[in-house]
Amino acid sequence: MLNILSGFIGLVTLIIMIPAVIPLLGALNWILVPLALFGALVGMVSSKNGGRNFCLIVAAFGALRLFLGGGIF
Repeated sequence: MLNILSGFIGLVTLIIMIPAVIPLLGALNWILVPLALFGALVGMVSSKNGGRNFCLIVAAFGALRLFLGGGIF
């Protein structure tokens, strides 16, 4: 059950991350990366690790976007 919750958190974060690709909305990633890491934390408690891995991938894309945008854009 926690694996499904973790996957759902990752999916919601990924959907919200789509507008964060637009210039000047990249600051949304400051909110989305910790949310994805929270989903990964929930997934760590689960016996399976699919949701955790998905959240970690989403968090990595958000962190990469922050790195490329200089933390603001």
